[in-house]
Amino acid sequence: MAEPRIRVNREIRIKEVRVIGPDGEQIGILPTFQAIKKAEEYGLDLVEVAPTAKPPVCRIMDFGKYKYEQAKKQHGARLHQRSMQLKEVKLRPFTDKHDLEIKVRNVRRFLEDKNKAKVTLTFRGREKAYIGTAKGIMDVFIEGVKDAGIIEFPPRMEGDSMIMIISPKSEAQKVKKVSNPTAASGEEIIIEGRKNEQDKT
Repeated sequence: MAEPRIRVNREIRIKEVRVIGPDGEQIGILPTFQAIKKAEEYGLDLVEVAPTAKPPVCRIMDFGKYKYEQAKKQHGARLHQRSMQLKEVKLRPFTDKHDLEIKVRNVRRFLEDKNKAKVTLTFRGREKAYIGTAKGIMDVFIEGVKDAGIIEFPPRMEGDSMIMIISPKSEAQKVKKVSNPTAASGEEIIIEGRKNEQDKT
């Protein structure tokens, strides 16, 4: 599937845009023609970086350099994806404690093998009334693998299932958390705007 084309300079036809400067500073909302003129004053381009925002967000940058850096990132991501697989565990809202522990261990093993893990919790019939129970089960997975994985796709409903995707942590992320325990205590995963607070000792 082709990626959406990035609009640059006079290809940006909306009336006004939110502008970020070349050093990341917030310039504010400007008429698009003024934003293009400001980019030209820097000898740079006005690049639309968030087209679905209201108003769209544009950044003043060197578009040629940006394309080169994006191409490098995409190449690296493709190489990484070739070796990483997506493993899945499936369960129901009333999975017993023993089976749940086994599935959490399976997810840990997937992450330790540098694979992504997809947790799929499927509802049947009236079981959708127990979405709160399902979120509690997802929290068990998050807590059980927090030192080995990061939440790439937070728990959410898709059809008759609640799904979540967890990616393996890099070695750098693991070292950072161990070497800075004070910072790590505030580094819990956010799900739907709510933090899982660290257990008090």
